[in-house]
This record gives sequence, structure tokens and C-alpha cells, in this order.
Amino acid sequence: MAIDLKAARERLEAMRTELTQLSEASQQARATVTLDQQSIGRLSRMDALQQQAMAEAAERARQRDLIRVDQALRRLEDGEYGYCADCGEEIPDGRLAIDPMAERCVRCA
Repeated sequence: MAIDLKAARERLEAMRTELTQLSEASQQARATVTLDQQSIGRLSRMDALQQQAMAEAAERARQRDLIRVDQALRRLEDGEYGYCADCGEEIPDGRLAIDPMAERCVRCA
């Protein structure tokens, strides 16, 4: 297999660190919006609720990516990284370069 497993591990661990830091940094944006009607107008409250919903959606996506990163690292440990989970064929280096968390080849995805 032509995949540089050390580089793949480093890239996946860097992705995990970045996702974790983004999650921590966005914690305030996901906090419950307090609706003080005396100090905030109706449109501002709606905007705040919309921003909170967008922050929560982004967090869900980050959590899904963290799970995928952990699964890829587990495949690295098990010697299965770079092989399609469905057909067992090698996943092309180009696909792994674009998505290092990929667990299926293009044909099976």
C-alpha cells in the first residue's frame, strides 16, 4: 500500500485537535438565548435564536466528523486504513487526500 500511514495519523490527529478547539470556541454561540424583552427587540431575538440554531447545526457536523476521525484512527490501529469497508479494495490515495476519514472507495460510497 502506498499510503503514508504516519502522515495519515498526523493529519487525522490534527483534524481532531482542530475540531475539538472549534467546538470549545463555539460553546458560547450555542448557549441558551435569554429573551429579555426589555433590552432586545423582537427582530434581535429572532436573529439571536437563528444564530444559535446555526451554531448548534455546525456543532452536530463537528461531532459527526470527530466520530469519523476516531473511526479512521481505529482503522489505522487495526491495519484496515485505506481499504474499503464494503469491497476490501484499496481506497485511492487521491480520495484519502481529499477525505482522510473515507472508509469506502468511490464505487461503494
